[in-house]
Amino acid sequence: MERGYLDHAATTPVAPAVLEAMLPYFGQIYGNPGSAHSWGGEARRAVEEARGSIAAFLGAAINEIVFTSGGTESNNTVIKGIAESNKARGNHIITSAIEHHAILNPCHTLERKGFEVTYIPVNNDWLVSPKDVEAAITAKTILISIMHANNEIGVIEPLAKIGAIARQHGIPFHTDAVQTFGHIPVNVADIEVDLLSASAHKLYGPKGVGLLYIHQGIKISPLLEGGEQEAKRRSSTLNVSGIIGFAKATELAADTMKTEPERISALRDKLIDGLLGKIKDTHLNGTRSSRLPNNINISFGGVEGEALLLSLDAQGIACSTGSACTSAKLETSHVLKALAIPHHLGNSSLRFSLGKATNDKDIERVLAVLPGVVDRLRTISPFYQPAERED
Repeated sequence: MERGYLDHAATTPVAPAVLEAMLPYFGQIYGNPGSAHSWGGEARRAVEEARGSIAAFLGAAINEIVFTSGGTESNNTVIKGIAESNKARGNHIITSAIEHHAILNPCHTLERKGFEVTYIPVNNDWLVSPKDVEAAITAKTILISIMHANNEIGVIEPLAKIGAIARQHGIPFHTDAVQTFGHIPVNVADIEVDLLSASAHKLYGPKGVGLLYIHQGIKISPLLEGGEQEAKRRSSTLNVSGIIGFAKATELAADTMKTEPERISALRDKLIDGLLGKIKDTHLNGTRSSRLPNNINISFGGVEGEALLLSLDAQGIACSTGSACTSAKLETSHVLKALAIPHHLGNSSLRFSLGKATNDKDIERVLAVLPGVVDRLRTISPFYQPAERED
């Protein structure tokens, strides 16, 4: 059976060049970079070279990059670390209603401890409005955290405008850039951020390694304690091979970013237009004008997203659903809820996310297979009424 992987927003395969760069650090250069002997020094020099490479990619200073285990740890460090280190100054955080749970859950934890969190909704353009962010600022606001692009609907937020507002009010500004780092230009000065999270496995690097950019002068308490690694900002023996792989993946991204977004965008638009044209009662979630090159999120009226996903998987096509299966019931994604998408459509969404290996043949295959899958599921659905398909 032919197989097509269209779930690159979830994770990507490790690029061959990345694996090749990592291999020596498993068995040849294996010293602990925190050790004083030559074995440790060899590993330490490799880490610092990787740190410098990634810092240059971000437009950051080398000492502003902290290596972590991934985006979740980076996001938790920001939310909890800023709250802890600034609690004498204030207890209010501003974020959006469509953030990843790695932001929302730490915020909920802080609320239980007496902090206040404002969750900015999206506007009619599917975006977080800078005006709404500014209106939410109080004298006690200690952090603004707005993701660079949403992981489900791919909408790219106006960070530079929000960052300018944060700077004007003297409030640290963080972004979860897990979906954008290595895919579209991300320069910390251009997007006006003080803190940024990224993860290697989203850009053909290894799992289990990420970064947190912390602008010089930002006061933040560490999430992990027990050692003095990363200038006392993140305790734990460094994942040397992972860091090397992260740097190599970033280097490759800097090169492919010159042409890949245009190629991927063309395939994305072909899939969007094809699905909307071939299947009635379908709805694109998110704007087309400010969208990641590789993201398609579409709802198919009358069928459950999970049934669609499993049917496509059985035919060798991988994607993801906008719904999460919890405790024997299907719940609409919090992102689609925040977008005020009707329940029946929120539960019928699929996300296709394209990657380097995606080609025209993959798109054609989805367009050939999915209409039949939708028709079959609608036929056996006790709830779907064909009349609903009329526009």
